[in-house]
Amino acid sequence: MESLSLSHHFLIAMPGMGDPLFAKSLVYLCEHGEHGAMGLIINKPSGIAMAQLFDQIDLPLDDEDTRTGLVYFGGPVQPDRGFVLHQPADNWQSSLMVTDDIALTTSKDVLVAVSEGKKPEKLLISLGYAGWSAGQLEKEIADNGWLTVPAEPSIVFDLPYEERYDAAMALLGFDPSLLSSDVGHA
Repeated sequence: MESLSLSHHFLIAMPGMGDPLFAKSLVYLCEHGEHGAMGLIINKPSGIAMAQLFDQIDLPLDDEDTRTGLVYFGGPVQPDRGFVLHQPADNWQSSLMVTDDIALTTSKDVLVAVSEGKKPEKLLISLGYAGWSAGQLEKEIADNGWLTVPAEPSIVFDLPYEERYDAAMALLGFDPSLLSSDVGHA
């Protein structure tokens, strides 16, 4: 039996999420299958600007808008490694195709392109990612830890980070403040 893949979905932390790393977080799922899941938290700035990140990897970054852009805390796994979510997908050394138009790239060539002013039209750079082992995410969803909804790229790439959580909630079509974190049993 094939399980439902939640790739290209948002995971919206329930209001009662106990883990402070994930409280009020919005995760864009890049991969989900029988071996587990991985995604990026897209609404938590890391406190590092792109200029600092590019300085650390010895790449020049002259475009002022890009220099002041935010680098996100993508999750607790491999927090010293950069992950670039971008649209269009293009051809980079190490990319995971999430959709025909969105890819997650971990190779440095995409950052070199950014430094040379040839960056993808839309991008989000994070340090680290969120990962789940096989069956773990399904259990967390069943335990009312997360809501899921098909992802809307404009929320990832066009909205300010502080508006993304509520915008993803709005995709569900109801008021999240009415949710209880208690699991009901009949």
